[in-house]
Amino acid sequence: MTTSDPKSLIRIARDSGEPAHIEPLDLGARVRELRKARNWTLEQAASQAGLARSTLSKIENGQMSPTYDALKKLATGLEISVPQLFTPPQRDQVLGRMAVTKMGDGTAHATTTYEHELLAETLTNKQMLPYRARVRARSMEEFDGWVRHDGEEFLYVLTGVVRLYTEFYESVEMRRGDSAYYDASMGHNVVSVSDEDATILWVTSLA
Repeated sequence: MTTSDPKSLIRIARDSGEPAHIEPLDLGARVRELRKARNWTLEQAASQAGLARSTLSKIENGQMSPTYDALKKLATGLEISVPQLFTPPQRDQVLGRMAVTKMGDGTAHATTTYEHELLAETLTNKQMLPYRARVRARSMEEFDGWVRHDGEEFLYVLTGVVRLYTEFYESVEMRRGDSAYYDASMGHNVVSVSDEDATILWVTSLA
């Protein structure tokens, strides 16, 4: 690993997450969640599923364990498969998470070629790693080979002028407001070609 390799930042972000705790599924709550996501009343959902309103109400309140036939009717009425009743996709859950990082409040991680400032550090188990970077490097010779890591990456130039070098493409000069999205397992390096150190926003996928 080179001193400029963001693998260390990615490891820091991943290590800050806590192991996910899987709660046992509450079928009644799951059915209610699916019904409300469609803005259906009990009467509407029961009609769609071909069940009595009282039956659906008891299922949602955990007062009745539905038969397989009732489960099939529920799934058909909700336009999903039976397994989907028991495996709610994680991305369907609205967690309402948010983190605000004021200018200069991010955690700094300096290297020989970049000064990284990690953003949104208070959020654990992130799917993305956002960080601001001041580009110190002025030539490819300052890097110990290509930077490579898992995932995809988005780069946005905030100030100054940079040159983005990638393993399989011609280098490209980028100015304020320019952006690039690329496969991060492809070798890549960024140098500043302006008099001052350029600053960029990087967002790296962690999933």
